[in-house]
Amino acid sequence: MGARGPVPLDGQRQGVFLGIASFPALVAGYRAVIDSQPDLEVVGVLDDPAALHDEVAGSPADVVITECLPYTSSGCVSSQAIETIRAAKPAAKILAIECRCGSEQFSLAIKAGADGFLTREAQPADVLDALHRILRGETYVSPAIVTRMVNTYVLGSTGAPADDVLESLSERSREIFRLAAFGHTNREIARALHLSEQTVHNHRATIMVKLGCHDRVDLVKYALRRGVIQAAEL
Repeated sequence: MGARGPVPLDGQRQGVFLGIASFPALVAGYRAVIDSQPDLEVVGVLDDPAALHDEVAGSPADVVITECLPYTSSGCVSSQAIETIRAAKPAAKILAIECRCGSEQFSLAIKAGADGFLTREAQPADVLDALHRILRGETYVSPAIVTRMVNTYVLGSTGAPADDVLESLSERSREIFRLAAFGHTNREIARALHLSEQTVHNHRATIMVKLGCHDRVDLVKYALRRGVIQAAEL
């Protein structure tokens, strides 16, 4: 589980609020990891996403862990949640957790005010390292995100595709491409198109490879450039 945190001299443990109500198993895992530390404790768990502001404001949290979720018709839910937390408890640190819909949420979360960002594959030691670092006033970024940034921006491995690649996609793949660009999950796309999630996953993986896209940011940029979607629709 990694090194245990320092024993607080005053006997007070720093409070962590778990604002990840959509994933009960994740909540249980994070609670077990955090409560195992002599200097940390879970002081609250989000019951109702709609009451995020009030629940955070009423908690003795020093840090709030929040989830990054796919886009909705009202915009970036992740950014809205972070801004709500910041307004409810300005002094609290915020640790955002990536969902599986794309790594573009890293930049959105940091811009919205998050102090740290973890991938969903983070190990217990990573979670504790992130919490301790942001509580010390540092900014934490998951090593996996750093690797992606290096590959994309430093090494220039953007994999820019030829424009005619889009024409090679099947009609079904184009439908999935458009819905994916809007931020819909595989499950949502499967329901909309009456397909299995595995079928959507396979199509989506093939689309990403053919178009040379690494995440949803690349997908959106490509879709906007080719006129598949319009900026006003996002």
